[in-house]
Amino acid sequence: MYKILTLNNISVAGLERLPRDQYEISSEFSHPDAILVRSAKMHDMQLPDTVQAIGRAGAGVNNIPVPQMTAQGVAVFNAPGANSNAVKELVLAGMLIAARNIGPAWDFARGLEGEDAAINKAVEAGKKNFVGFELPGRTLGVAGLGAIGVKVANAAHALGMNVIGYDPTITVQSAWKLESNVRQAISVDELVSQSDFITFHVPLIDATRNMINAERLRLIKEGAVLLNFARNGIIDDEAVVAALDDGKLYGYVCDFPSNRLKDHPRVISLPHLGASTKEAEDNCAIMVADQVSDYLQNGNIANSVNFPEINLPRSAGHRIVVVNSNVPNMVGQISTDLANAGLNIIDMLNRSKEQVAVTLLDVDKEPPQDCLDLIAGIEGVLSVRRLGAAG
Repeated sequence: MYKILTLNNISVAGLERLPRDQYEISSEFSHPDAILVRSAKMHDMQLPDTVQAIGRAGAGVNNIPVPQMTAQGVAVFNAPGANSNAVKELVLAGMLIAARNIGPAWDFARGLEGEDAAINKAVEAGKKNFVGFELPGRTLGVAGLGAIGVKVANAAHALGMNVIGYDPTITVQSAWKLESNVRQAISVDELVSQSDFITFHVPLIDATRNMINAERLRLIKEGAVLLNFARNGIIDDEAVVAALDDGKLYGYVCDFPSNRLKDHPRVISLPHLGASTKEAEDNCAIMVADQVSDYLQNGNIANSVNFPEINLPRSAGHRIVVVNSNVPNMVGQISTDLANAGLNIIDMLNRSKEQVAVTLLDVDKEPPQDCLDLIAGIEGVLSVRRLGAAG
């Protein structure tokens, strides 16, 4: 029976993917086999040695100490693309809100007082202050063409916008899904200099921190609108406010309010609503529950941020999962220990990712504990698990 610790409320749709005859789920386990989390900060948590996997029901893993988990042989999973439609819709809404001055116009309308005749007169006199513009023919720049960025780009194209994208690490899968009319920018500088709207769909890492700063804002197209529904820190808020005050920027729509932003007349700041739909929460929970359960039960790995992708179908034998540092002769040492224990390898698959390697082995007999202890004692081995017989 696997024990799953939940650190946040996880969608029932996801938890239902974990059969009750195989899994116990609680928010109070002290020695879980895996953890499901949304936004809870885990950097100061002391995790027991029983933890084999952490599933983040969302895309970003900033709240998880990934390097520490890697060193402990713990797989960290996320759910890329599961919330992509929710974020896409909010980006489109953000462009419309900015283009049509919906925020200040709504504030104006809510502040009207007097009889209806007086309000109607004030509306006719005041509406000229909120004249906006339409999206067709405008250019949207998309920084980051993963699951979300591709959907945003394609939706904007369908609205009649010109779209340019920047992503030096775009995958083949994303490229196949992208509208053929989306043009490529060779740099962030080129993207910002040609775009009327710029939206960001990149993780927050050293390379993307303050991607938009005072220097880049000098290159930006006059009257452009910035949108940030990715991560706080990608855009330098102080530099953006200065550009808004100078009239260089037309507007800024983001998901990360602050004292500097929330009351600015040209800023629409929302309370981190990007993935806040029931559909997105369900999709994220389902994806991450399936990934964690497949890893616990079969050793297969999909959408791990720190472990390699690996999938070995089970047909016969007893499975062993070995996680180790990605150094030479690990498979040879593991195979030797298995041979010395009289175990024959029926099937095997080894994959690596940066500093970590994972080996799945199906052997003809149940491996004894002393054999697993020998493998665990090999220098560089981070964890060893026996999963039992196929079937």
